[in-house]
Amino acid sequence: MRHAVPKEVMLVLTSLEKGDFQAYLVGGCTRDLLRETTPKDWDVTTNATPEQIQEIFPDSFYENDFGTVGVKTESEDPRLKVVEVTPYRVEAQYSNSRHPDEVTFSDKIEDDLKRRDFTMNAIAYSPSKDELIDPYSGAEAIRLKRIVAVGKAEKRFGEDALRMMRAIRLSAELDFAIESETAAAISEHADLLQKVSRERVADELVRIINSDTPMQALFVAQRLGLLQHIIPELEEGIGCDQNQAHSFDVFEHLMRSLQHAADKKYSFEVRLAALLHDIGKPKSRRTDESTGEYTFYGHEVVGARMAKKILADLKFSKEIARDVENLVRWHMFFADPDQITLSAVRRMIRNVGEDHIDELLELRTCDRIGTGRPKEQPFRFRKYKSMVDEARRDPISVGMLKIDGKGVIEILGSGPGPRVGWILHALLEEVLDDPTLNTEEYLKEKSTELSELPLSELKELGESGKDRREEEDDKEVEALRKKHHVN
Repeated sequence: MRHAVPKEVMLVLTSLEKGDFQAYLVGGCTRDLLRETTPKDWDVTTNATPEQIQEIFPDSFYENDFGTVGVKTESEDPRLKVVEVTPYRVEAQYSNSRHPDEVTFSDKIEDDLKRRDFTMNAIAYSPSKDELIDPYSGAEAIRLKRIVAVGKAEKRFGEDALRMMRAIRLSAELDFAIESETAAAISEHADLLQKVSRERVADELVRIINSDTPMQALFVAQRLGLLQHIIPELEEGIGCDQNQAHSFDVFEHLMRSLQHAADKKYSFEVRLAALLHDIGKPKSRRTDESTGEYTFYGHEVVGARMAKKILADLKFSKEIARDVENLVRWHMFFADPDQITLSAVRRMIRNVGEDHIDELLELRTCDRIGTGRPKEQPFRFRKYKSMVDEARRDPISVGMLKIDGKGVIEILGSGPGPRVGWILHALLEEVLDDPTLNTEEYLKEKSTELSELPLSELKELGESGKDRREEEDDKEVEALRKKHHVN
């Protein structure tokens, strides 16, 4: 193990030891060394106080309440530019189920290890002595691939409720099983997760979704009662059966769609959209009066609104929330052959953005595999991809028109104003239907014609090309349900 420790980290350890202090690697880095994988972070613990650490490393900084000192190195590796050194700690009562009320320093490594979350993270290692301190048999847990709480699991989770989600996340990242007593304690104390900030919950959820086995992790989270405190809307899909095209209920379909996205190494946004794309189905399910089968008309509209609310609650960035909401809203486009014309594809590229049209296709693949169908890309789907490539060559935004705002202003004979924008959007609507009209000559002629319209008529025509999704979506759902004779 000692040969896998970078020289920058070894220098920190040996410098502390030369100062007559103890120094150990601890936490995830020791766990990863025992797993024979490369650690992402290197954490050092010592019996030196923060002030004593800074005496040994003058070019260091100390800006927190937990005693952690950042030791600067000369490494070219960004992960090794700063090595964190923390004194042995004893933590007092956790009154908020998240942070200790008081932190004191200790001179015993055992005090530091007993406060940690899981046995695999409660191992200290001294490379210079090749010494392993493992009072809770963490090495054995690693060998057995088990996640075991240090001491009494209920006490560990009562101290910091986020540790319950961390157990789920580590099981996904490491492919470890949660030991039975630890799992039972999570189930018993799952409600404590409500005390944790939504940002911290989202941080763990992101890592679960980005893992190789997110489906398994979220199944476990649901079984142990945590999912209802993460995204409760997902549980509405449990037992929500679908029609003959699907082999699974809505919940399992979403899990399998997410897992396919992970298997294909798709982006986080696609994975998250795969998890949420049919979340509106339980609220949209109706029974067709003529066939007796379930229908889900408008579920993509309902689901997009639900996704927006869910992502806002979890404090995701506006950019991620917008992109995922759009993917959920439009995910049915490539499922309906009647919608697929080149003009419709151009509009869809405009709706989701050219940067995200490939993600929409990827989401459609996840949706298909999630139904239980083995074939990932049938001929029709390959044809759609070809149409997307063809549509990309045509104008899909105002900025791609052969006339710009300045040209329209010259025709109007007046300065900038809303009329310019309305004319440009009206022109775009024509070009989306027929890209051959995107010529400077035609657009100037059409702009002259549009400029003579009354202001109210021009505004109505121009704004028809802009997004009015909320009102239009309501009408679309209502029309669909009337068409198919469902309420």
